[in-house]
Amino acid sequence: MTEPNRIRVLIVDDHSVVRTGLRLFLMAYDDLELVGEAANGEQAARLCLEVRPDVVLMDLVMPGMDGVATTRAIREHSPGIRVIALTSFREQDLVQRALEAGAIGYLLKDVSADDLADAIRAAHAGRPTLANEATQALISAATQAPAPGRDLTGRERQVLALMAEGLSNPDIAKRLVISLSTVKFHVSSILFKLGVDGRGEAIALALQHHLVTRPGKSLSP
Repeated sequence: MTEPNRIRVLIVDDHSVVRTGLRLFLMAYDDLELVGEAANGEQAARLCLEVRPDVVLMDLVMPGMDGVATTRAIREHSPGIRVIALTSFREQDLVQRALEAGAIGYLLKDVSADDLADAIRAAHAGRPTLANEATQALISAATQAPAPGRDLTGRERQVLALMAEGLSNPDIAKRLVISLSTVKFHVSSILFKLGVDGRGEAIALALQHHLVTRPGKSLSP
């Protein structure tokens, strides 16, 4: 039974070792209580309806329904639940998308235990908490208007060049020796940054603005 005044927390992450670490972290604080764990977005959305957590610690890059879409779904169906994005990624577009989806906090996974506990308490009270990197990303977004594709990371340029070669997501994952979910994240980020709806438009825009010179060769890292 939940003790009075304890903050009910749901963990969402597709990596079991991360969930284990967060579970042990929550056990160290008397005012925090773990009420559930989810390994994917679909499970998280369902658990939120079942266990009604106060705060959700949300990974953003997951296979299937990603953390941004899951955050949006949770906030639409349960607006009283607060979501903190807890991720290894600090890209500007991901920060914007997570906050636009309704996340009240954005923290990197190297955050200290005490800072994460304070962020959970702040979220429960309706106060936002942003990592310094997330704050800088928002400032950059507000003060800069980069040309199409100029804000692509080196890895995104690699993925875009392979897209121009006609490689599928699984083939890109094999070529770059990264996970399929990471490739999907990069492709989604590329489409968002270029402001296009599909791979074909992304490739055409990349060629037009010389982001790739020809299939398989990128202009700059």
